[in-house]
Order: sequence, then C-alpha cells, then structure tokens
Amino acid sequence: MNVTPAQSAPPRPVPDLPFYDVVLDDFSAVNALIPRQLTSDVALVEEIGRYIVESGGKRLRPLLVLLTARACEVEDARPITLAAIIEFLHTATLLHDDVVDRSDLRRGRATANRLWGNAPSVLVGDFLYSRAFQMMVDLGDMEIMAILSHATNVIAEGEVMQLAGIGEVAMDEARYMEVIRCKTAMLFQAASHTAAVLARNPPARVAALREYGLQLGLAFQLVDDALDYSGDTRTLGKNIGDDLAEGKITLPLIRTMQAGSATEADVVRSAIIARAPDRFEAVYRSVRGAGAIDYTLMRAQEASARALACLDALPRNAHRQALEDLALFASSRSY
Repeated sequence: MNVTPAQSAPPRPVPDLPFYDVVLDDFSAVNALIPRQLTSDVALVEEIGRYIVESGGKRLRPLLVLLTARACEVEDARPITLAAIIEFLHTATLLHDDVVDRSDLRRGRATANRLWGNAPSVLVGDFLYSRAFQMMVDLGDMEIMAILSHATNVIAEGEVMQLAGIGEVAMDEARYMEVIRCKTAMLFQAASHTAAVLARNPPARVAALREYGLQLGLAFQLVDDALDYSGDTRTLGKNIGDDLAEGKITLPLIRTMQAGSATEADVVRSAIIARAPDRFEAVYRSVRGAGAIDYTLMRAQEASARALACLDALPRNAHRQALEDLALFASSRSY
C-alpha cells in the first residue's frame, strides 16, 4: 500500500518540554539535517524513510547527544551530525521491531510495515543503518564508530533475547533487566557515551556520562512497560495491551507472578500462555492488585536517581541542569 503525500506528516516541531530549550537551535539543525541525509535514487526508500522519521516522537536520543556534548563544552557542529546518526540508528530499529512484533500502530500512526509491507520496511531499515555508518565515516572518529558498531550489535542481540523469551512465564527480573539494557538502554548509553568522547573528556567523566545514558534508558523503558498496563492508546500512540498480545514478559507481569496472590499470578500466567488480549482487563486488575505497576515505577525512579548521581562529574551549567530535568522526566512521565 502506498502513502499519498497528504498522509505524510511534516516534521514535528520541538516538543514542549523545558530541557529542549537550551539546545533549541541545535535541535532544529538536527531536524533539518535528517531529511537531507535521506536522499536516495530509489523513490520508495525516501518515501518510507521520510514517513518514519517524520512520524513524531520526542527524539530523546539525539537530544541526549546535544545536551551531553554541550554540557561538556563542545562548541562545533559535530554533535549535530552525531545526533542525526543516533536518530537513524534508532529509526532503523523501529522499522525492524514493528515487523518482528507485527505492530500496526506507532506514535498514533500506522506503522510502515502495515502501509508498505514487511519486506520494504526491513530493507529501508537496512538503508538507514548503512546511511548512519556512512555519516560515521564522514565524522572521522574511530572511537565513536567502535562504540556505535558495538551498540548496534548489542541491540540486535537484545531483540533476539526478547524474541526468545516470548511466552516464557519463568523469566525473572534479572533476565528482563538484561533484555531492556540491550534492547533499549544501549542506544541511550551510546548517545551520551559518544558525545562525551566527542568532547575528549577525561576517562572518569566519560564513564560517568556513559552510565548516565544507560540508567536514563532503563528508566524510560521501565516506565514504558508500566504504561502498557496503565496508560491509554491516545496518549501513548500505541495499542494498550500490545505487550500481552505479543507474549512479551515485562516487569509488571514478572512482579505479579512473583509477588501477587496465587489467583493474580495464575491470571497473568494463563493469559501469557494463551497470548489472549481479550483477557487484558483481568490481567490489568491482577497487575494493579499485586502492586506491580507501582513496583515497576519504583525501579524506574531508582534508575533515574542513579542517572542523576552520574552528573556530579559535570560542571554546573544550563545543559547539566537540562540533563537533570531529563532524568527526572524519564521516571515521572505519563506518555
């Protein structure tokens, strides 16, 4: 199915959140660079690429690059290129994820695989990966290339780990945390890590900022998993209960099976095995009753606190304050 020009949304403006304000010009420059790097002689590549990168989202990973680099007093344009690279890597994973998950809704819009099919979506994801690596070559920093090539490898492993765990009711919290570290937090970590390397920071500061990105990513994913059982489709831009329908074992379910009553645990376990979205209301009541949403949010707050502690390595400036605000937002948001 083809998308007509009327269906393609224009680039989304900067989100109305205060931690974007200190890099407003940089963020606009990233938004301008991304479509320039999407050029291709193959019309369908550009069509799908533009559709997915213009589909909204907060662009948190590029933001993290910009805030980290500017907090470390990098003053040139390299963070803009690096931020666009990170966004291309992230967008490629979204295209592949939606195919694997058979998703039909993301950020409130039809997914690319629903509109064009699986094969074009996967191939355009590959194009975005390769374009990102072309841009890395242009950036000319082998350490950054090493970090990002490692990150993309780990992210792929995380996807396979999650796929292997579909419907596995015996999954424990430690394994879940490893999955989200690889699948989601790794690119946050790579964003702050590469920005710190770009600044030629001393090793201790690089390590602290690398850890900041990791903990920030964990906080975001933990809240996402809580919201899948407590948010709403209009706010989240995806179908509530998708994780359950796909057989994904996330922390709210793990906690319910481990700490809930026998009845609550049985409700969750049987729904996972059956992959029954029609049982969502019963699962929701069990997850709530077991306190599993609150527990998941508590773990997110712990990750956010660890991220905040990492910022002690930075000088006091407006960009560090924005990184602090971002860490607090990660664990307190409702969308």
